Amino acid sequence: MQSYYQSRRLNGKRALITGAASGIGLACARRMAAEGAQVVLTDIDAVAGHAAAASIDGAGFVHLDVSEEGAWREAIATLAALDILVNNAGIGIGGDITKLSLDDWRRQQAVNLDGTFLGIKHALPLIRRSSAAGAIINIASVTGIRGSGVFVSYAASKGGVVTLTRAVARQCAAARDGVRVNAIAPGIIDTPIFARLEGVDGAAADPVETATRLVPLGHPGLPDDIAHAAVYLASNEARYVTGAVLPVDGGLLMG
Repeated sequence: MQSYYQSRRLNGKRALITGAASGIGLACARRMAAEGAQVVLTDIDAVAGHAAAASIDGAGFVHLDVSEEGAWREAIATLAALDILVNNAGIGIGGDITKLSLDDWRRQQAVNLDGTFLGIKHALPLIRRSSAAGAIINIASVTGIRGSGVFVSYAASKGGVVTLTRAVARQCAAARDGVRVNAIAPGIIDTPIFARLEGVDGAAADPVETATRLVPLGHPGLPDDIAHAAVYLASNEARYVTGAVLPVDGGLLMG
């Protein structure tokens, strides 16, 4: 039987990662490139995105607002082929639901859930044409599984990502197109998103303090913890894995 356990597990594969200027997205891009993939980073922050891409040998950058369908069409049109899509871009808005504006609710869903939908919609046809073993990896959250009283709209958006992942995995499996669709559910990961959270302050905006209180392992995760899981799900080692939601959370879902 052929062995899939080897170094440079993504040799020859082409990957597109959203929200890749920093944090989890950048870690995924670096890790996938180290495993042999040709990576294209996207982000709404063009300056940081170009700098991030320049730090990775052979990487490209495409400016992308994931909530805009036209921008997705243009981004995909720049690619000749694609094997791996990582839908990572996201924002976090918290606060009391009775004080949350409808505009903020819609903005949260537009980036986190609509952005994932649009990525799949526009990248899947290219992946189907390019690859006999394609992979879509959606970055969800443990809050999309267990809920959050602090981040209600964020939890709703990530719950949608979880369900969308399973639904599209079923659709691709039924089509026998060779595309596997999975999600990663990070717990508390120490990334720059904490500095950009809206509607919360104090302990809720401090990953170390929050993880010390809530996470069984007692500390936050790092972006590389998610990137290693993404490499696995993108690789042939996960050839029999689809529709899965993989928690990488220090045991948070146990509590």
